[in-house]
Amino acid sequence: MKKIRVFFDKEGNTLDVWFEKPRKVISEETGEEVILKKDPKTMKVIGFEKLNFISGKAKIEDLPVEVFVS
Repeated sequence: MKKIRVFFDKEGNTLDVWFEKPRKVISEETGEEVILKKDPKTMKVIGFEKLNFISGKAKIEDLPVEVFVS
């Protein structure tokens, strides 16, 4: 099973999610503050970046991320 990698950049307030190993990609903006990361050879989506992830006065401790392992 492949691992999903999730990175939160506190300073940039972005959340990066990778379905494959992070590498050079072609980026495509969706217009919803989400940037798709595509493999340059296959154009398959291998990750995405969410801009302005934490809004308002929320704190890092209140990150809206929940992970379930079964």
